[in-house]
Amino acid sequence: MKGLGVSQGIGIGKAFIIEKKVVNISVNQTDDTDNEVRRFHNALENCKKETEELYIKTLNNIGEKEAMIFKSHEMILEDEVFISDVETKIKNEKVNAEFAVNEIAISYIKMFESINDEYLRERADDVKDIMNRVLSELMGINTIDFSKMEKDSVLVVKDLTPSDTAQLDRTKVSAMITEIGGKTSHAAIMARILGIPTVVGLEGIVDNVKSDDIIICDGKSGKVIINPSEKQKQYYSNKRKKELNIIKQLKKQIGLPTVTKDGFTVSLSSNISSPRDVDSALENDAEGIGLFRSEFLFMNRNCQPTEEEQFNEYKEVLVKMKEKPVIIRTMDIGGDKEVSYMDIPKEMNPFLGYRAIRVCLVDTDMFKTQLKAILRASVYGNAKIMFPMISTVQELKDAKKIYEQAKDELRQKKIPFKDNIEIGIMIEIPSAAIISDILAKEVDFFSIGTNDLIQYTMAVDRMNSKLAHLYSQYHPALLRLIKSIITNAHNAGIWVGMCGEAAGDPKLIPVFVGMGLDEFSMNSPSILRARYIIRDLNKKEMDKIADDVINIETAMEVEKYLSCIFSESEIESRLCGNMKYNY
Repeated sequence: MKGLGVSQGIGIGKAFIIEKKVVNISVNQTDDTDNEVRRFHNALENCKKETEELYIKTLNNIGEKEAMIFKSHEMILEDEVFISDVETKIKNEKVNAEFAVNEIAISYIKMFESINDEYLRERADDVKDIMNRVLSELMGINTIDFSKMEKDSVLVVKDLTPSDTAQLDRTKVSAMITEIGGKTSHAAIMARILGIPTVVGLEGIVDNVKSDDIIICDGKSGKVIINPSEKQKQYYSNKRKKELNIIKQLKKQIGLPTVTKDGFTVSLSSNISSPRDVDSALENDAEGIGLFRSEFLFMNRNCQPTEEEQFNEYKEVLVKMKEKPVIIRTMDIGGDKEVSYMDIPKEMNPFLGYRAIRVCLVDTDMFKTQLKAILRASVYGNAKIMFPMISTVQELKDAKKIYEQAKDELRQKKIPFKDNIEIGIMIEIPSAAIISDILAKEVDFFSIGTNDLIQYTMAVDRMNSKLAHLYSQYHPALLRLIKSIITNAHNAGIWVGMCGEAAGDPKLIPVFVGMGLDEFSMNSPSILRARYIIRDLNKKEMDKIADDVINIETAMEVEKYLSCIFSESEIESRLCGNMKYNY
């Protein structure tokens, strides 16, 4: 059988068939409509908390782009029209909350399913996922049960939502097969996030498989074999061994210096969002924390964290990292990161609005509290401070002035702190990139945030599927900006890091080495592969390639050029060494 492979890898194991419980929604008349509205809002709030947890978990483990799945789910839960429609139905028709939610959800789903665009049509699945979770909250039930799953199970199910996928015990799942879904479905994206081989769109698979049948699932080709022959088992077992061997070989990079063949040394750091993420960073031999997203200390709560609470969080990270550098980015609230207790108005263009340093320069007490907490924690390790969303020199000077005030207040209270902490800024706005030669005189380091720099440079909303072809980290305009930032920083005698997703791109790492980037910060699982790539490079050769790519006309041509030079399949072949596999 053949479906659509959406997450690469080989899975072999016994079938575990999931038949979702059918939720029967009945209408109940009620005079207490206020109570039904309260029940509805309580269910929404519980789902929002769960969704925020999934967002943070995904952001920590994989990356920002993938985590945005759950931001789109939050938008549905907060949609004022949807909420109003449900409330109106409850009050006008005097019906129970479950019935009202289900009726309104059906109308929304039908609307999405009627759209021709594949990406938008598949958003009907997201509405179904969210609404099922709201209904489950209202009814106090769980529609799917993974508790009986054994190790190395191949999950077979008609449909799998992102929320379902997030509940899986990754250690027990060898592969997943669904009857419904496409390459752009959020469940497919979540499968790639979790690294689970997955085939979707295999119609009739649930009826064709019995519990405990042995199944082979090839997540790259989309091929599924039920009760394979011994020869087939051997073939796919060898393919899987190759994949596992690559992981084993990468582990050998632990403890090695990140230096090119001709002696150019860089630092490989990890992006984190909480002290819990430090263990993964250390397991993957991170040489520091290149981005501690401190705003997550301010989320999922009803009030601002106190100075003491923040101090303890920063201290824990610094103690765990010992003398390795830890760059703490001051809170980047706003944009896609909403905080209920802060007075941040709804905006037409939140990514271009009141966010990050702009909030901090208005709410100076909150900003100063955070700076004092970081300063106090600094005595326990190698802390550095980074300001986000800087677009002007004046913003930077104002931030540094508040930083000095925080230091003065600690001195007056005779509270110890390190007085020589390095101060840096994120370069994520084109204006900052263009005047980076001036900004470099005011700071100790830059960190390039490519995610927003692409968005702002290209004037592209990265959540807009119709503009996805314009949002590219290979665009020559972006690469030219990055080169100028690095050059301006080095001319001023300061170092430059990068903490956007481009920093972990195997095809771009050699380019950034050629440009002279000093530090790469990425999600922890990418570090060892990045080290392997860098240790196989010659810096002088990369200089030439870096010069070449900024003169190529289009992003597509840049990516094609780099794919020819830095083939991932060639890297994998080298990692496998002399091991022989009989295919």
